[in-house]
Amino acid sequence: SPPAYTLGDKVATRQAYGSALAKLAQGHNRVVALDGDMKNSTFSQNLLKVDKDRFIECFICEQNLIGVGIGVACRDRTIAFASTFACFLSRAFDNLRMGVISQTNLNVMGSHCGVSIGEDGPSQMALEDLAMFQSLPGCTVFYPTDAVAMERATELAANTRGITFIRASRPALPVIYKNEEQFQIGKAKIVKQSANDQVLVIGAGVTLYEAVKAAEQLAATGVNIRVMDPFTIKPLDWAAVQNHSAACGGRVVTVEDHYPEGGLGDAVLASLATVRNTVVKKLAVNAV
Repeated sequence: SPPAYTLGDKVATRQAYGSALAKLAQGHNRVVALDGDMKNSTFSQNLLKVDKDRFIECFICEQNLIGVGIGVACRDRTIAFASTFACFLSRAFDNLRMGVISQTNLNVMGSHCGVSIGEDGPSQMALEDLAMFQSLPGCTVFYPTDAVAMERATELAANTRGITFIRASRPALPVIYKNEEQFQIGKAKIVKQSANDQVLVIGAGVTLYEAVKAAEQLAATGVNIRVMDPFTIKPLDWAAVQNHSAACGGRVVTVEDHYPEGGLGDAVLASLATVRNTVVKKLAVNAV
């Protein structure tokens, strides 16, 4: 069933992931979920309401989580979704890189990304996860901003070959997309624009909301900026970035809840590497 949210309602993307996972399991008997003892936080426990025999608890051993996930997905026996806090997936990187070599089809959801997890503390802030998953050949990296985008990302991941990574945030944030909004891999969304925008600002997840707030404040002073939601970081919508950058005079600002290395900013820089007269300013988390 499609997303069923109300514009403006606050819903965490991790919660929307659980809803989407349960819907997929209801519609397909090969959908399974695995978790690293975080099922109440990642909301993967929602699948238990559909079929408890299709949930695999791998406990606090992320290498085991990803290894079992690769195993159950082998030869398309299942459509597997493995979830835990995104920061803990660094422990399983070797399993992931070997999964690429063995051409696995595994969907990974990393929750509680960035400094926006707040009170959970720095040990659980995933600030290098985008870099890690972007380094995997053929990996599709989703960064859905709201609950509607998350449900669509989960659905798309289930139908995508190779490893996919879905980045989820901890805080509940307003729904900004209508339930009928269509999403595609590699296609960005423009959430705010005018005919005389001076800067293209690209944000995802929590930073997109801050970008929209900044756009409203700047508009009150007579400065207009364009705001882009990339939806997927890999593949990034190069055409959209290049076209909208040109429309804004070649001025681009990226804002991300991630370290400067290997995240959204670097993906944008790659898309503009051969474009003349373009300047990119990266705003990111430099230290915790």
